[in-house]
Amino acid sequence: MEALIGLIPCLGLLGVFVLFLLFSAVKVVQEYERGVIFRLGRFVGAKGPGIFFIVPFIDRMMKVDLRTVTLDVPSQEAITLDNVTLKVNAVVYFRVMDPGKSIIQVEDYRRATWQIAQTTLRNVIGQSELDDLLANREKVNEEIRQIIDDQTEPWGIKVSIVEVKDVELPQAMQRAMARQAEAEREKRAKIIHASGEFEASKQLAEAAEIIAGEPATLQLRYLQTLTEVAAEKNSTIIFPLPIDIISALLTGFNPKTNDKTPE
Repeated sequence: MEALIGLIPCLGLLGVFVLFLLFSAVKVVQEYERGVIFRLGRFVGAKGPGIFFIVPFIDRMMKVDLRTVTLDVPSQEAITLDNVTLKVNAVVYFRVMDPGKSIIQVEDYRRATWQIAQTTLRNVIGQSELDDLLANREKVNEEIRQIIDDQTEPWGIKVSIVEVKDVELPQAMQRAMARQAEAEREKRAKIIHASGEFEASKQLAEAAEIIAGEPATLQLRYLQTLTEVAAEKNSTIIFPLPIDIISALLTGFNPKTNDKTPE
């Protein structure tokens, strides 16, 4: 009896040890995770999602998140192909496609991807001119994404999107671009004004031909101008009277002409 009582602590410790082994063997991973299993240091595969068992003290599991990661590339200076110094930053979206490679092939895939994104951003900016960078942003984004994706593919990483967020220009360059834009707008305004003058001159030429063929139209235009000016009553306006109108009036009211009797 005393021997059985002495075995109780041992049985209790054994039960605790069995429960510890049981809890160590049971693993649960989420839907967006995978458990990478190493058995005695050798990669045996990735398991999950859900519940599964491993061999305690022999198997080791590392969880890998399969969700899309948003990676901010900090602002950094770069020199464009046309020797313009500017500051750019970007954001990279990527996800793990092969959990085993992301653990085996690289020590820290997040940090490695971040470093490659920084160097690739500077290199692509250095091979692009400022106008292309500002006007063809989508082309630059795709070029950066392709380069990063090719370099991270051996790690089981898929880069889906790269976006250059801000391009900060020097103050001198901003003023120069503002002057260039202003000059461009003035150029377009002058071209439009010259085109309008040209069209107006053609219309005036056609009107002059019509007036030359019908002299009465000139008098009608004169009377129309008098009517328009008469609407403004806040000033006194003196208009010259054409000689041909005066001659017509003198001829019409000449008493000698009116008193003539037919022979």
